[in-house]
Amino acid sequence: MSEMIIEPIVNYGLNISAESKNKPLFSKIGVVGAGKEGRNIINMAASAGMEVIFLEETPERVTFVTGELEKVMNQKISSWGLTQTEKRIIMNRITPTLEYEDFAGCDMVIECTRYSEGGRRSTPLRKNIFKRLEEILDPDAIIATNGSVVIISELSAELVYKDRCVSLYFPVSHPDARILEIVSGMYTSEEVYKKMEIFAKLINYKPHKINESNGNVSMRIMVNMLNEACQILLERVCSFEDIEETFTIIYGQRYGVFRMADIIGIERLVTLMEAMFNEFGEKHYKPNPLLWKLYRSNQIGVRTKKGFYIYDETGNPISINKAVIN
Repeated sequence: MSEMIIEPIVNYGLNISAESKNKPLFSKIGVVGAGKEGRNIINMAASAGMEVIFLEETPERVTFVTGELEKVMNQKISSWGLTQTEKRIIMNRITPTLEYEDFAGCDMVIECTRYSEGGRRSTPLRKNIFKRLEEILDPDAIIATNGSVVIISELSAELVYKDRCVSLYFPVSHPDARILEIVSGMYTSEEVYKKMEIFAKLINYKPHKINESNGNVSMRIMVNMLNEACQILLERVCSFEDIEETFTIIYGQRYGVFRMADIIGIERLVTLMEAMFNEFGEKHYKPNPLLWKLYRSNQIGVRTKKGFYIYDETGNPISINKAVIN
């Protein structure tokens, strides 16, 4: 009879950190705030084999978030992308909490506070979250924020261990947009950046190194395309449909530029574009009047069921919003 081979389970960890040979790197992460982007990160990390702790404000929010996570997985099951057993395994890796103290022992915690109705996130609130996390986490644990606005240097400026802070941006246009923009601030160490490259690969994303710049790369490109498309529409150079088909057919994009704006959220885009205009002083970042028209009337995309398109309850477009073509 052949000899049974037994190997230590730690060798099958996600990645062994340089600091500790006994603890797999990114075996346990935390997420502060479980809005749409936070839930996406929770799902990806748990599906990749990581334990994930997410913090919400109330038991009611915890129940809602858990339901939304299960809903996404059930959709995968119905399309044969996941089995019931796999769903149970993934959900067992996810732990909700109402207390910051439960993040103790995490290798990384990502701040994902939700956007306000106006498309903004509170900088003082996020600074307080970073300070609270520093009190609880080990000195070598990474503190990250999720966003596309230059802010990581400001968020980390008052911390003791500034070099462990980094900014991440997960594109939200569609599930296959698997590029992770990793933004190093003024204090971010090269060691932390290298760890984030490992994290990106563990969740099956391609890492892009970004030097701190408002809007990163993806959003700077996006808002310029959107502004020009809005201006073409206002000048009646061609129809709404033809502009969308230019993107989907000629340039091979999955969605047209107006559809992309609705998915991202017009309130977020307008807020970001104003910040970029104030930072760079370039007119091409100034939101087009058509974007302001939608923003001020709270027709901001999929979330409100009305933006450039009209949407059904499941977020699928029904028709073009006549308000933008009349």
